[in-house]
Amino acid sequence: MVKKVVNTSGKRKTSVARATVQKGKGLVRINKIPVELYEPEIARWKIMEPINIADKHMDKLNVDVSVSGGGFMSQASAVRTSIAKGLLEFTGDPSLKIAFLDHDRSLLVSDSRRKEAKKPLGRGARSKRQKSYR
Repeated sequence: MVKKVVNTSGKRKTSVARATVQKGKGLVRINKIPVELYEPEIARWKIMEPINIADKHMDKLNVDVSVSGGGFMSQASAVRTSIAKGLLEFTGDPSLKIAFLDHDRSLLVSDSRRKEAKKPLGRGARSKRQKSYR
């Protein structure tokens, strides 16, 4: 069974991407900007990975993504995860899931790593102030 509209999310560090997949003409927009015009280029390559893998499904779908928080690379990782999850849920194609997992597990699994908490007497999570006995 194919659903009409699918909403998915992807996370990386502090970036959160929310993707909406629906029937359409193959348009992919990130924060209302077409993916072909998305800058920087290295982030665009990362975002295009799930789109290139699911190429045969893309001409019948529209994907709208809103992303916020973090830097441009963590946003790109969050966007690609949300797009891949949305495509998989919308199409329900088991061979697509295998293709995504063969390429990269992070396409379907959000990165759960977070910044470690800062401790007292230090400048960060692990570093401590140096002692001088002289």
